[in-house]
Amino acid sequence: MSASVVIDAAATRWSPDEREGMPLLVLLHGYGADENDLFGLVPYLPDGIAVASVAAPLMPPWPTPGRSWYAIEGLEGRSPEAVTAAAEALLAWIDAHADVDDIALLGFSQGAAVSLQAMRLDPRRFGAVVALSGYAAQGELPRDEELRERRPPVFWGRGSHDDVIPPALIDQTAQWLPDHAELSGRVYPGLTHSISHEELADVRLFLEKWRDRPEDVAASG
Repeated sequence: MSASVVIDAAATRWSPDEREGMPLLVLLHGYGADENDLFGLVPYLPDGIAVASVAAPLMPPWPTPGRSWYAIEGLEGRSPEAVTAAAEALLAWIDAHADVDDIALLGFSQGAAVSLQAMRLDPRRFGAVVALSGYAAQGELPRDEELRERRPPVFWGRGSHDDVIPPALIDQTAQWLPDHAELSGRVYPGLTHSISHEELADVRLFLEKWRDRPEDVAASG
């Protein structure tokens, strides 16, 4: 992993202040946003979970604001290697700063791609993944077969009018995810590259199932 791909732990936003014993949901924003972006979703998420909204490790080219998980421009834009480097940075942040074993991920756009890649790098680490307006990176990873056997729950939501993610990546994700995860989700008519209230209601139900699953299932990772 490149030394430059390191998450700034000081930028992470946490909720609530008292979160001992709560399962942890990690939020990963999209390109050009920052740790404040998805933190606004906290009121729409289930009670009884802790939330950490992390800042991506890179700065996009000027004049794009905010931060990015990996480059989307140039010949190496959206490369699987860059997505993997970002996912490794996320796993390192979790090792250093997450003090619970019961962890789920919620990512938007780039954050969704990194969330799915982190799940592939360590299939035992996460109890669930929410991937919104994103995709699974191309190529094979060493633990994909283990992931196929474990089949963790994944919610994949996207809009029918989302023209940001290339169709080829959507198509390959639609083929890859059902074979590697317990997949649920929806395509929301008329939705662009964004998150709707209808989608948030579905995400809340999905996360409530993660929060409320039996302890022996949670302990098995």
